[in-house]
Amino acid sequence: MSAVSTKTPQSDGPQEERKRERGDLGILIGSHVVLICWSLIVVLPLLWTLFSSAKTTGEIFSGPFTMPHDIIGTLKDNFSSAWNDSHLGRYLLNTVIVVGIALALVMALGSMCAYTLARFPFPGSRAIYYLILAGNTFPIFLAIVPLFFVLKNVGLLNSLPGLILTYVAFAFPFTVFFLYPFFRALPAEIGEAAELDGAGDWRTFVQVMLPMARPGIAAVTIFNFLGLWNQFLLPVALNTDEKNYVLSQGMANFASSAGYEVNFGALFAGVVITVIPVLIVYVIFQRQLQGSLSAGTMK
Repeated sequence: MSAVSTKTPQSDGPQEERKRERGDLGILIGSHVVLICWSLIVVLPLLWTLFSSAKTTGEIFSGPFTMPHDIIGTLKDNFSSAWNDSHLGRYLLNTVIVVGIALALVMALGSMCAYTLARFPFPGSRAIYYLILAGNTFPIFLAIVPLFFVLKNVGLLNSLPGLILTYVAFAFPFTVFFLYPFFRALPAEIGEAAELDGAGDWRTFVQVMLPMARPGIAAVTIFNFLGLWNQFLLPVALNTDEKNYVLSQGMANFASSAGYEVNFGALFAGVVITVIPVLIVYVIFQRQLQGSLSAGTMK
């Protein structure tokens, strides 16, 4: 009998391995270059804004990139002028109240709605889901006039509660759209195990399903916070009472009310005050984005 010859697959030679290493190195270098460029595009304007808040108006126009003469004294004057003279403190409080309450309401209602539609299908549930999704396609400016008359008829025009309800209504479709796939992808066995342990629907949702969807909840919270915090069109159209101004209206009023004598140093200081809460919220929630479903399954 003739011996059967077996061929073993030959491993790639050193030349092929070097090619792969060069390709991986090229991708690594290219991605780092793109990330560095993007970081500079984002960070440099923030640093320039903070740098300009320590300068007077004359120093800003004489040399936008020159060092300020009196950093500490100018910072105190600019931030004091932005906080007190332009009533930025009151506008910041109004914004925190409106955005905080609206964010809590839309996250609670949106998560419950997304969980119900994803885990408990019933006749018409898909139609309800698609109707909610249709809200994402509706431009805000088309709803300004109807919203104006609706809030006027119910007595909520030029008030913080009216602004809160409007924010919730416009952020609700996006919240349901974002959280629906998270709840739908959760293992059904875990919910069944919770029911066998005696947990009801509400306890299963709060103590089991919500922790498992923590990355999605953190992400949509950040997106909603940024969208509501930077909202300008709705407050301008629905909130013309100056005592109820939010930060976006206050900054626009601060820049336009001074006419030709704008204190640009104080204006930049006001921008810094506006940005700081956004950075704080992102630092708090960005760690939650790094979580995984395994953290929720251990509960």
